[in-house]
Amino acid sequence: MFSFSYADAQEILTLKDAIKYALQNKAEAKKAALDLENAQYQIDEVRGTALPQINAAGSLKYNVIIPEMAIDMGGVVNKVKMGQPWNATGVVSLNQQLFNQSVFTGLKAATTTREFYIINKQLTDEQLIERVATAYYEVYQTQLQLQTIETNLNSTTKIRDVIAGLVSAGLGKQIDLDRTNVQINNLIANRQIVVNALELKENALKFAIGMPMDKDITLPDNTFEVDANIALEEANIDNRTEVLLTKKQIELLELNKKSKVADLYPRLSLGADFGWSGFGKGFPIGGDFFWPKTSSIGLNLSIPIFTGGSTRARIKQADIQIRQAQVSLEDMKLGLSLENDNAKAQIKNSLLTINTNRSNVSLAKEVLEDTENNYKNGLATLTELLDAERAYADAQNNLNTALLNYKIAEIQLIKAKGELKSLVNE
Repeated sequence: MFSFSYADAQEILTLKDAIKYALQNKAEAKKAALDLENAQYQIDEVRGTALPQINAAGSLKYNVIIPEMAIDMGGVVNKVKMGQPWNATGVVSLNQQLFNQSVFTGLKAATTTREFYIINKQLTDEQLIERVATAYYEVYQTQLQLQTIETNLNSTTKIRDVIAGLVSAGLGKQIDLDRTNVQINNLIANRQIVVNALELKENALKFAIGMPMDKDITLPDNTFEVDANIALEEANIDNRTEVLLTKKQIELLELNKKSKVADLYPRLSLGADFGWSGFGKGFPIGGDFFWPKTSSIGLNLSIPIFTGGSTRARIKQADIQIRQAQVSLEDMKLGLSLENDNAKAQIKNSLLTINTNRSNVSLAKEVLEDTENNYKNGLATLTELLDAERAYADAQNNLNTALLNYKIAEIQLIKAKGELKSLVNE
């Protein structure tokens, strides 16, 4: 991408660069990537339950008091010690699931979970791109507003200098000079307000992309591009990432229901073990000790017969969750359609406003130029000149606001088409 060599060095930050920086450095993007990485480990965990489970266990015990048992032998009761002072065991066991519907369903759910996090990362990236683009355009609009004030200030300063010369020559009025100075002071104050607002919006942009606050940035000298045809393009709501994510969530809920149903299925597993069960009067190593071997192999079958209706209740609860998610999906589609239509309407209104304000800017500029010329020739008052300057500045600010509204609506339309990533690839 790009890098910063010095804390006080300014970098030309394009929208594409800002989005790339955010996707690499912002916390949300990093967390979504970690969730995706963790999903693979979840798959590995569930897959591990379907593989053979091998365990080893051992024990060593010294019987301080050996238990005795009384045995009646022909009317004579004899006490017999049951065991030896030392006992030890060592066993290696194997367990393999042969049929367990819960495990099979869990494997499908783990794979679907990974797909869910893939879509979730895409949605996180899109939301991040939307915030960055909006913050970027707001900074640019404030820069244009500052440029308007600077232009107005330079023009008014030139007029003030002319009036000051006339006053010095005894041909002008002191009150006109004072009024012009007041106008200049107001412009300087307004400029400082906009400079402060620009700094805040630049900081907001840095935060949106995860950039340190001590980095200085500047936006390139370009203009808001307007495409009137974008409002004519149709968006497929079913391709929206939000919809795809909710559908994948419904799949997970359906698998959750299947896992509840799996509790009604029998479970069959294979078990085997091999080991030693030793005993003796002395310590196992170097003592009077015997190590007879032991081994077994068998099948374990579990058949649920009656659970008191708890399994059925869990299945019903899982089914309710699925239906709730489906209702939410339909409501989401309705809301996304509303957002799309509103963005189109905003685009159309912004285009009309942009055209009107562009005409106003041209007209206000002509009026200002004529008024300046008339003022120099004594055909216009200072009030008329200052009013003309103010009208020109207002027209420019209105145009910049209309352009900002257009760009924000444009982002929503691009989002509706599921093409926010195109802002990175431009």
